[in-house]
Amino acid sequence: IQKLCDRVASSTLLEDRRDAVRALKSLSKKYRLEVGIQAMEHLIHVLQTDRSDSEIIGYALDTLYNIISNDLEEEEQEENLPKQVDDLGSQFTEIFIKQQENVTLLLTLVEEFDFHVRWPGVKLLTSLLKQQGPQVQQIILVSPMGVSRLMDLLADSREVIRNDGVLLLQQLTKSNAAIQKIVAFENAFERLLDIITEEGNSDGGIVVEDCLLLLQNLLKNNNSNQNFFKEGSYIQRMKPWFEVGDDNCGWSAQKVTNLHLMLQLVRVLVSPTNPPGATSSCQKAMFHCGLLQQLCTILMATGVPADILTETINTVSEVIRGCQMNQDYFASVNAPSNPPRPAIVVLLMSMVNERQPFVLRCAVLYCFQCFLYKNQKGQGEIVSTLLPSTIDATGNSVSAGQLLCGGLFSTDSLSNWCAAVALAHALQENASLKEQLLRVQLATSIGNPPVSLLQQCTNILSQGSKVQTRVGLLMLLCTWLSNCSIAVTHFLHNPANIPFLTGQIAENLGEEEQLVQGLCALLLGISIYYNDNSLENYRKEKLKQLIEKRIGRENFIEKLGFISKHELYSKAAQKPQPSFSSPDHMMFDHEFTKLVKELEGVISKAIYKSSEEDKKEEEVKKTLEQHDNIVTHYKKVIREQDQELEELKQRINTLTSQNEQLQATVTQQVSQIQQHKDQYNLLKVQLGKDTQHHSSHSETLQMNGIQTEEVGKLREELEEWKSRHEVLQGQLREKDSVIEMLKSSHLEMGTTEQSSQTSKSGGLELGNELQKELEMLRSQIQLQSAEIAQLQMENQKLQAMNTAADPVLGDSGATAANRSEVEGRLEQEIKELKREVKALSEEKESLKQHLDSSSSTVAILQDEKSKLQQEVAESKKEQDDLLVLLADQDQKLSALKIKLKDLGVPVEDEDDIESGDQGDDDEDGDEEEQD
Repeated sequence: IQKLCDRVASSTLLEDRRDAVRALKSLSKKYRLEVGIQAMEHLIHVLQTDRSDSEIIGYALDTLYNIISNDLEEEEQEENLPKQVDDLGSQFTEIFIKQQENVTLLLTLVEEFDFHVRWPGVKLLTSLLKQQGPQVQQIILVSPMGVSRLMDLLADSREVIRNDGVLLLQQLTKSNAAIQKIVAFENAFERLLDIITEEGNSDGGIVVEDCLLLLQNLLKNNNSNQNFFKEGSYIQRMKPWFEVGDDNCGWSAQKVTNLHLMLQLVRVLVSPTNPPGATSSCQKAMFHCGLLQQLCTILMATGVPADILTETINTVSEVIRGCQMNQDYFASVNAPSNPPRPAIVVLLMSMVNERQPFVLRCAVLYCFQCFLYKNQKGQGEIVSTLLPSTIDATGNSVSAGQLLCGGLFSTDSLSNWCAAVALAHALQENASLKEQLLRVQLATSIGNPPVSLLQQCTNILSQGSKVQTRVGLLMLLCTWLSNCSIAVTHFLHNPANIPFLTGQIAENLGEEEQLVQGLCALLLGISIYYNDNSLENYRKEKLKQLIEKRIGRENFIEKLGFISKHELYSKAAQKPQPSFSSPDHMMFDHEFTKLVKELEGVISKAIYKSSEEDKKEEEVKKTLEQHDNIVTHYKKVIREQDQELEELKQRINTLTSQNEQLQATVTQQVSQIQQHKDQYNLLKVQLGKDTQHHSSHSETLQMNGIQTEEVGKLREELEEWKSRHEVLQGQLREKDSVIEMLKSSHLEMGTTEQSSQTSKSGGLELGNELQKELEMLRSQIQLQSAEIAQLQMENQKLQAMNTAADPVLGDSGATAANRSEVEGRLEQEIKELKREVKALSEEKESLKQHLDSSSSTVAILQDEKSKLQQEVAESKKEQDDLLVLLADQDQKLSALKIKLKDLGVPVEDEDDIESGDQGDDDEDGDEEEQD
């Protein structure tokens, strides 16, 4: 070995050094210690200097692996050798990693694609991690891209290197959360699941097992990776793992191992020790992707190996634990029997069957507990199968309640314990079911009257059965009576119960019975603490006196402490799943240990309290209840006031919107009135022109004369105009009265808030404008009446001219030609006058239509006015409320100012400040006057 080391160190030819390293490799297995001590330094030097030759590097790595690794051949191992081997490998590893550069160099060599370099490098690094895991992990963690380089091994096309890469990553990720996160984010989940699929899922070989172990390392107790696994939709890719066929006979050992690890991986994701939010989201994902349904199929399948069936039950338990959706689905699962039975009933039949394996019965109990955990609906369904109204009278089907009662009173103590614990979980944190269970009646034997379930439990307890049975029944009774005064009263109503408990506690028994004594003390303490003093003979004070006389307070507290000091108690308190090495160790339930922690202290205090303290405590409780009631009442009042405020706010919003709409309509009406004004002005101008034209015609008529018939027609037309004039005056009087009513109503309304004032002023403006328009119409009608009077006067003049013209016409025949000319002119003038009268009549009709439209506008304004009056009344009410609030505020301010003055703080009144300001103004004014 020494010569070979010298050749490695001093030879100049590469072939010589290579031969020497090959010889050292052959000697390293048999003479491990010698080669390790003498050659390690030279081998590391070869790794550093001869990297160009893959063959010598491969030999050097193999030699170092033989020195460091403990994987020796079986024939070389002796009985006393393993411990020495372990020490030797650890020591050589420590020497190698003392220089961190050696590990970094090894990481670089692992990157080489050459099989003869990469494979021995992977094996050597794996061996280093096995020997000195934490130290090597730390060196790799701080090396640049150290973990990423090793992740590339999973992508190697050569299966040997890929498989050994999985083993390397297993060692690398052990108990190191930082490396686990890096590996996960380097896409490890995707690559490992691909490998598992390629290898045939559960039917694959040992490679699948190695991948599953690596996945467990990455996910167990690592919340970040679990969340990443769920969000990456990798849970959905687990479903094909559990697709088993109908023919389940002849499973290979490797398949059983693989499926076992797969189930454990599911449990890692939904473990009760994980954060509740993470567990809940994984449970929901498993339901939605069909994984839970697949597990239930395995659960109900035939021919599945017992250990796989047990692990499947445990897995289903944790997938449904505390998740209402999954619990409801599990309640609907039926076994493929004829007739179909619920899966819960089939499982409970296995639990109370003493011929079933112990681990299977524990798994079923855990499944039942998880089904009822935070599931009041499920608890109610189980308890309802025990109640008289729901029991199947025909006896064709067995219910869960009947199975639990059968197990509770069977001769098998393990069945008694399991059934008692299962029933206790059906009552957990559910006071109403505790009261309902008091109604359950049991028929003990033919001819005897039925007894209550509570009575039967105490009867069996007093008969001195096995310790396991009594512990189970006592746990059930403690859970039943806790926080349920009615159940305590029923328990105390049986006169034999309290003497039995005191007798059990007072006796000095062996170690086996100490646990029973402690549970009896707990049950008696619950009977005191939750006693509502409804039974005179068993009031709190009398029971305390009984303990003082028969047992002694100190002795009672000591016996109560036996429970929490028991070694099996601390084991059960660690995790929810019942895991016992043997049936004899099955004593405590996890949920019951929580109840003991909660009650032990309060019962100890309750025992030492005097009657006066109890009374005070009751008074305090009553006061607190009253206080809670008052607080609840005020909360209710505040809630109602909040609702009223919301309603008022909504009303204000609606009123505001209505107000805005009204303002918009008022604005629109103002614009319409303006248009009417413009139209009236145009009509006025046109009427003026018509009047001038008509006067010119009348003068022409006076000058030329007119015939008598035409004058008669003109009279008739004048009469018609008079009648129309009277009708228009009547309409005007009606409009005047309406306007007067509007004026009086507006004057009576007074001033209100700013918003109502604006709307009111808008209404008044409309009324004034309408009045102006009506006055204009009135003036126009007056002008027309004046024109009519003028026409009457012209008519009279024409008549007079006619009478004077007749003799003249009769006497002088010489003027006949002139007369004919005058008649022609008169005819033309009469035709023109007719046309003018027709035009005037048309204009009168248009005026009448305008008056009608103005009357409809007045009616609309009256409606708007009534709405405005309602708005003003409501705003008055709101103003009164505001005034009341302001008055209260002023009173509070004045009271606070008085208090501040009493405390000596200078306070200036607003009146003083205002008077001071006024005084300053007066002085300024006087000075100006003097100037």
